[in-house]
Amino acid sequence: MASRAPLFLLVICFCCCSGHAKSFVEVVCDKTITGRVAHQSMLTCKVETTQEIPDLTITVVVWKKQGDDDPFLSALDRRPGKKNKFPPGYKVTLNDRTVSLVITDPKVKDEGVYSCLVMTDSGNAETTTHFKVTAKYEAPSVYSIDEQVVPNAHKSLICKATGGYPEGKLRWFDENKTEWTKSAEPPIVNQTEDGLFEISSKLPLMKLSTSDEYTCVVYNASDGKEGSATIRTDDPDPDASTQNSSKTSLSAIIAPVLVVGSLIVGLLLALLICRRRSQQKNRRPSTAPLMGTHNMVPNTDEVIDPPPPYCEEFKDNMA
Repeated sequence: MASRAPLFLLVICFCCCSGHAKSFVEVVCDKTITGRVAHQSMLTCKVETTQEIPDLTITVVVWKKQGDDDPFLSALDRRPGKKNKFPPGYKVTLNDRTVSLVITDPKVKDEGVYSCLVMTDSGNAETTTHFKVTAKYEAPSVYSIDEQVVPNAHKSLICKATGGYPEGKLRWFDENKTEWTKSAEPPIVNQTEDGLFEISSKLPLMKLSTSDEYTCVVYNASDGKEGSATIRTDDPDPDASTQNSSKTSLSAIIAPVLVVGSLIVGLLLALLICRRRSQQKNRRPSTAPLMGTHNMVPNTDEVIDPPPPYCEEFKDNMA
């Protein structure tokens, strides 16, 4: 509150002294001054006199915004011993008889009616000017969705534009420049915390529609074109294209792996078959009969006795 006291005193002094030289000094400003959001803007007025005053001295300049709870924005006091401290984002400048309020980073909230109060050594004066702000809309985005609500419509086109001020509008055109805005649903308009607008529009496409291409155009409040976006209704679904691309990439990776794996398995089987055949060739054939019984010949070191004598006599008789 203490920081505002000098401003209040200046205004009170201005009101008390305004009648002495009102007819000799006046402040002239444009009725409307337009700036852009986030671009430095300057509200400029000129101090003029109704008679020749070659050595006019401007001592105090006060800018205030009407209607705010804290309307006093910035003041320039050129009287001896006075120090000037401007609030962040605002600055008062004086160049000869031109007085200005510089807004370094305009926002939507800065829009409104401003008063310029000037005190001179030859009288005081006050006037107002309307400061308007604009913001350019970003390029709109367009995409399609399957329609399940609108009768006889198989899909709908959605267009969105953001970041603009004041409120603009969206319009639809086909490839033949025929406008389809009347066929669209009423636009949805939202205002963000910073005062900028978001606009969306929905255009249902009937099943018998013959157009293959539609363009959404965003216009500002002065009917100036600020951006556009085009979509083809015969284009495949971007998500489906992405999925197909992913599947193709995956197939390109899996196919070589399967081929190499098959070759390795084939080589292993060939090696196994060759090894088995080699083992069969090197195996000795068996001398034992495959079937039936047989007596094993004992392996012994015992001495066998010779046959008895009668055996010899029997052999001689036989002879």
